[in-house]
Amino acid sequence: MITTWILLPGAGVGVGLALLAREVWPAPPDLHAALRRLEPRARALSTPTAPPARATPTERLVALVREIRAVRIPERDLALIGQTPTEHIRRKLFAGAAGFLLPMILTAAAGLLGIALPFTLPLLLSVLLAVGLWLVPNQEVRTRAAGARVEFRHATTAYLDLVALERAGDAGPSEALERAALVGDGWAFARIQDALERARARGVPPWASLKDLAADLGLPELADVADIVELAGTEGAAVYGTLRSRAASLRTELLATDKDSANTDSERLVVPGTVLVLLMVLFIALPAMARIVTTS
Repeated sequence: MITTWILLPGAGVGVGLALLAREVWPAPPDLHAALRRLEPRARALSTPTAPPARATPTERLVALVREIRAVRIPERDLALIGQTPTEHIRRKLFAGAAGFLLPMILTAAAGLLGIALPFTLPLLLSVLLAVGLWLVPNQEVRTRAAGARVEFRHATTAYLDLVALERAGDAGPSEALERAALVGDGWAFARIQDALERARARGVPPWASLKDLAADLGLPELADVADIVELAGTEGAAVYGTLRSRAASLRTELLATDKDSANTDSERLVVPGTVLVLLMVLFIALPAMARIVTTS
């Protein structure tokens, strides 16, 4: 007679494969997110998170999780790395479900091998592993966002110099921002180009759109560019020297940050290097010491 414990591993594997296939299968583009990017910032932030009328069960579950106040979504970090909150919550749900099912499956496999385990142990492990894997996507997003911010800061220094050169060539403030953005081809320059295109479509000054982008992504350096160029656009100030000096100071800050990061990495390598040297010494000296002990 087939017992329930025999069916559980197969059912768990089947559910896991189905969820994995659903995540890997290419999804249609999110037109709602694309349209929200073209709307003003205030209206985009007030957009409700309710699922569409024809939402799938997974989308409705994601929308339900987003309504829970205890679940904090790193909106800025997700916007910076180009990931939607829906995708982030979906990954968290998948990771938490996998962490909850894994001890159950291993316990069922152990039961088939004749190893009896108390029911409370796998349940406790399932809860702990589910909570741990639920938090893993947040840490991954923070790590990716930190690297993306450093990369964006490097792009901002180049953008400052380009805007300064355009201003030195008698380009207007708006024209200088747009021409300088067209020079770069990286993802950071692409985000700046999108912000300037939204400003043109909305009929607002380009520095206002850059300020919105800086606030949404948590990039004060980009807001500095907008503030400096705004002085030229509203008061007619000469900002060439200000732009160049801000770019130089930002490079100095980035260099200091890189040095601190390099020093931290060097300190982390001290312990593994010391352990490796000790292991080599033991590996070389142990046969000799064993030979001395046996001969004496």
